[in-house]
Amino acid sequence: MAHPHDASTAEHAPAGPIPGVERVLLIRPSALGDVCRTVPVLAALRLAYPRAKIDWLVRDSFAEAVAHHPGLTSVVPFPRARFARPAAWPELARWLGALRARRYDLVIDAQGLLRSGAFMLATGAPVRVGDGNARELAWLGANRRPRPPRTLHTVERMMALAHAAGAAGHARRDMRLFPPPHATPHVPPQAPDARPPAPFAVLAPTSAWPGKRWPPERFAQLARGVLAARLAEAVVIVGAPAEREQSGPLLRALADEPRALDMVGSTGVGGLMRLIERAALVVACDSAALHIAVGLGVPAVGLYGPTDTRLVGPYPGATGGPCVVVQSPAAAAAVADAGPGLHKRHDQGSRLMAMISVEQALGACEQALAGARAQPLTAAAP
Repeated sequence: MAHPHDASTAEHAPAGPIPGVERVLLIRPSALGDVCRTVPVLAALRLAYPRAKIDWLVRDSFAEAVAHHPGLTSVVPFPRARFARPAAWPELARWLGALRARRYDLVIDAQGLLRSGAFMLATGAPVRVGDGNARELAWLGANRRPRPPRTLHTVERMMALAHAAGAAGHARRDMRLFPPPHATPHVPPQAPDARPPAPFAVLAPTSAWPGKRWPPERFAQLARGVLAARLAEAVVIVGAPAEREQSGPLLRALADEPRALDMVGSTGVGGLMRLIERAALVVACDSAALHIAVGLGVPAVGLYGPTDTRLVGPYPGATGGPCVVVQSPAAAAAVADAGPGLHKRHDQGSRLMAMISVEQALGACEQALAGARAQPLTAAAP
């Protein structure tokens, strides 16, 4: 017997929750920062479907970021690295079969790429919601295709998908994250007794894109400025294990500072969340640590250059502590002129990041700690 939603090609949201929905899958495998800011969709789905089983398909290495959210029934870990090998494709086929066997009634693709669209289609769910403007033809797997304007913040674009799935959510988006209760950062063996005293600041200097990185010598100067101004009693440098080389210049510049603790590659996702939860302040480039701070309500400073903060910056309507964005007017104008993808032009991105001075970043730290919720600061080229 055909499901009543099999033939649905609706472009607009239903008036309310879809009848008969008992099993829901939210697809957002990566990246870590994007996973963290997808939680308002989960919160809205739980409000709309309080008795449904709601799962989240997420990359296995990022599962800790959402696994303990009270609105979630379970995570469906996607072992991307393992399935990347052609020899593992038969295992991938079995994994997709197991996904289909869960018999979801409703699936939302919040990633909007070919792979996530294929996952959605593979579920066989009768109601499949995807962005009608998604890249890589990901929308072909959907039968509800809202087209939120590209001028909306990415959180609002994802919330348009939730709305099309019958889950409007609250006007104030619920960005809250819930760290694993027992996760603790691993203290590096070279400093077995090192524990950051409270209050401490977390510095996240790394980014997968070179054009999004602030010069390491300025991060070092900022760390010393934060300590000198007594904004924190210690600074903790964080990053992924693969980012140790990238973090090297900053760590070497702070080698003579006993209040600077190297925890690059030592936290894992859960440990990073717990560390940030305890921090007084987080300073980061356009990276996951910043979005984790927003989700945990920790005062934060985001350093931006070749990124349109109106679309993909820290969500301005988030609950929690203040987040101050620092971006020069020249950088914002360059992004507006060039459109998406400017961060991929490494030389140009680095030039825009270098427009942020240490003094401006330190002032933003003071502003965040003072609790002022502000618009992006203006910064002149040094």
